[in-house]
Amino acid sequence: MVGTPLHYKSPNHGPRRNGLRPSLIVLHYTAMDSAEAACARLCDPEAEVSAHYLITMTGDTVPLVPEDQRAWHAGGGEWQGHSDINSRSIGIELDNRGTHPFPEPQMAMLETLLRGIMDRWAILPEGVIGHSDMAPGRKVDPGPRFDWPRLARQNLAGKGSSEPATVDPTVDAFVTAARAAGYTATHDVDLLLQSTRLRFAPWRKGPLCADDMVLGHNL
Repeated sequence: MVGTPLHYKSPNHGPRRNGLRPSLIVLHYTAMDSAEAACARLCDPEAEVSAHYLITMTGDTVPLVPEDQRAWHAGGGEWQGHSDINSRSIGIELDNRGTHPFPEPQMAMLETLLRGIMDRWAILPEGVIGHSDMAPGRKVDPGPRFDWPRLARQNLAGKGSSEPATVDPTVDAFVTAARAAGYTATHDVDLLLQSTRLRFAPWRKGPLCADDMVLGHNL
């Protein structure tokens, strides 16, 4: 897609509802074989899905929907007690099947794009989330191979904490802390544990532990 003209392609959008403005950026992976295939689907009226941008593995940005419009990327879910995430967010699709790391040109372009969007809409780092954050159990993208710490080091995403745990890892305390941090789409501890680990500790397995409590309090 090198040299793709920078114009909006997807008809799958509409006005943001209830006067809402973007306060979130939701990151996705395409889970398709190529950027061309993903772009075709995101522009297909019958598919009824879209995003504001697609970034290829070679770092090309394909604008699909104007930022002031409501793209159809998030689906059902919730963040910080709010539903209709589509009206509250800008969606970015990354050309990746979820089975391999995100290439350097793609990550570098994502960083550039994020800075611009965050500046235009006054979106805080904590407002940059994954699809898995707002739809636990239903979505896992951008997945365990996505480099969240890289974004966090540049204040392009919220940071976890490496401080020692000071709270016993009880289920009730973990659920309460995770929901306070924004994970309000479910009360299910297994789904919350899966989603918080995808974001901050994708290597961690097993039952709830003290380190999960640290993340739960500092998402």
